[in-house]
Amino acid sequence: MIAEDIMTREPVTVTESVSIGEALRLLAEASIRHLPVVRNGDVVGILSDRDFRELGVPIIADGASYDRMRARLSQPVSVLMTGGVITVDRDADLSEVVEVMLEEKLSAVPVVESETTELAGIVSYVDVLRAVQPMLEDEGE
Repeated sequence: MIAEDIMTREPVTVTESVSIGEALRLLAEASIRHLPVVRNGDVVGILSDRDFRELGVPIIADGASYDRMRARLSQPVSVLMTGGVITVDRDADLSEVVEVMLEEKLSAVPVVESETTELAGIVSYVDVLRAVQPMLEDEGE
């Protein structure tokens, strides 16, 4: 089994110039936890729900607080994303994908075309668990 077999194809993505507020809206609407950031189709970063938690959206008690939060959410995602993103090729063996995720403590890893950084999909820990579940059920029989 390889990354291509279990990856989410055509994941929701954003470019570096998309606002943090827009990216947050996309995560919520799509009910996803990871958002690859692309430039001309190439992966340049990734945003996770953890990155957004670090924003510390407070209860807005006054106009100044609202203005500061609005300014923060209008910034481009490039100020919040994790750059230098770790990726795997679409033909990476599942064991390699799991090894990368464990070593780097990643809950998802973008899948790229071989020899490039063009996004092909994304593999999350949920995708891995779904892939191994039938194998575990077969062992129990």
